[in-house]
Amino acid sequence: MERNLYPLKLVPVCKEIIWGGTRLKSEYGKVSDLEKIAESWELTVRGDGMNVIDNGEYKGMTLGEYLGDKAEGFPLLIKLIDACDKLSIQVHPDDDYAREKEGEYGKTEMWYIVDAEPGAKLVYGLKNYNKDTFRAAVENGTLEDYMNYVDVKKGDVFFIPAGCVHAIGAGILIAEIQQSSNVTYRVYDYMRRGKDGKLRELHVDKALDVIIDHTEEGIEAIRYADGKDASSLANCKYFKVDRYVVDGGMTLSADNGFLHILCLDGEGEVGGVSCKKGESILLPAGLTGVTVSGKGFEIITSSAK
Repeated sequence: MERNLYPLKLVPVCKEIIWGGTRLKSEYGKVSDLEKIAESWELTVRGDGMNVIDNGEYKGMTLGEYLGDKAEGFPLLIKLIDACDKLSIQVHPDDDYAREKEGEYGKTEMWYIVDAEPGAKLVYGLKNYNKDTFRAAVENGTLEDYMNYVDVKKGDVFFIPAGCVHAIGAGILIAEIQQSSNVTYRVYDYMRRGKDGKLRELHVDKALDVIIDHTEEGIEAIRYADGKDASSLANCKYFKVDRYVVDGGMTLSADNGFLHILCLDGEGEVGGVSCKKGESILLPAGLTGVTVSGKGFEIITSSAK
């Protein structure tokens, strides 16, 4: 059925993982019975997580119910991630491999560093990659010697195409925009154990099948395959992401598909709907000419291709 169009305020889905912290509750207003929140899913239409609409005519309706037939294969998953401890070293497959092996999409993603403690680092690619050497390093516990560690600070952006080995380090808070897939191949996890007391599962063989030793130039070409302008954080084949700091007003439109708005700082209004730090609003496809106003209202907008 045809839905009335207005900015939809979304209730996030909170996830607890062993490396998560408390900042999403204490600083970003996430309400949860979980002791710690590792991830807040700001836009999700999945069986393992579904946003609920929190305003207007459709308040209380799940986003899947609102979208109806269009919910099938919803393309994006957007998260806030609080890494109190370091995440596992991992890699994601491309679409072809993931469909063949997992029956799901692959994953290309982008990280915007919302905040980082002094000295925080993450893994972004490899040094001197060789498949046999890599496997041996996994087996003898020296894999970290082959990781490309990068210092990070607030405002940095990392684009992670399928095949790029990566890991978020401790003390980093990230906004992540990705294909709506959770296919992850973990290659190293610092000998950590899950709540069941067992070592967390690794997926070394599959990881070795999909690792690509990307160059910086190659990553930038994928990141901006569809062009770049002053506000662009990424404009690849899967999604377009822009960052704005609104001091006054601007207009946004969802001309060709939905537009997701995530507030990282400050507060403002989107089409008359209030939005503050840590909150998300979705402009349904076809909703145009929406006035966005605020002062120091920092937002990231994301749309699918």
